[in-house]
Amino acid sequence: MAKYEFSYYPGCSSQSKASADNYMKANQVVCQDLDIALKEIPDWNCCSASIGYAGGGELPRLSLSARNLALSQQAYGQQDIVTPCAACWLATRETGERIAENERVKAGITAALGEIGLKIEGEAPKARHMVEVLIEDVGYEEIQSKVTKPLSGLKIAGYVGCQTNRPFGIDGESYENPKYLDKMVEALGGDAVENYEKKVSCCGGALMFSEPEKSQELVKNIIEAAYDGGADMIVTPCPVCQMNVEVYQGHINKTFGTKFEIPVVYYSNLMAVAFGHNSKESALDGQMIRAKKLEAIAG
Repeated sequence: MAKYEFSYYPGCSSQSKASADNYMKANQVVCQDLDIALKEIPDWNCCSASIGYAGGGELPRLSLSARNLALSQQAYGQQDIVTPCAACWLATRETGERIAENERVKAGITAALGEIGLKIEGEAPKARHMVEVLIEDVGYEEIQSKVTKPLSGLKIAGYVGCQTNRPFGIDGESYENPKYLDKMVEALGGDAVENYEKKVSCCGGALMFSEPEKSQELVKNIIEAAYDGGADMIVTPCPVCQMNVEVYQGHINKTFGTKFEIPVVYYSNLMAVAFGHNSKESALDGQMIRAKKLEAIAG
């Protein structure tokens, strides 16, 4: 039996061969090292994320996440559901809270789930972000104890983004200046960029598809602030943030005449390298912009 056990909701972006496939791979490596067992929810579905607000209505949007809650409860009882994706975490946690707080919502979801033979018995399982587990259950000291290849000489900007910051946030952290990514970087032997002023700014999310000029300006400011702090790379806990800030740097360079080429990695990539894994095991081969300094440490 593992030291820590959780129900696991990977979400669409973190599943195999999706945009955050490297996030999932590095997470699995890190969880093995920390003796964390993640048990995938059988037959899980999309949480509806932003598309759920595009005309489908509130009940269908919440019911998609409610189905995941019911399936998790059916398979693993009241075990906390852990997800690495900020949007999945928000959607799943919101649904659980709405069911608990609003009888009308609960009745609608109960009816919807009943149509497919599912039911949430009593209280819904609690939804947690992967970083919550790492901070609250594992802790920085245990993370530091696993480090065999310190990230010495790397200066890293901790880009939290908006979805892992509001409306819920991480317990005990400031909404304006959350420090958990900075503390994680330091526990791994790296240097965190101090006073990174864009750490909780929005990257634009899905706006990058519908109004790219607006989202690209937001991302430009996020990257510029990292460079101003002397960062070698940016680290984030959010698949959408990672994709927007890394993938569109070429477009931003053409639009604004900049010369950005800064790697954007997940905290799990950093942890895997610091825990002694090579570049492939740490899923650094999933980067669009190679994290060469991190690869050098990984060997």
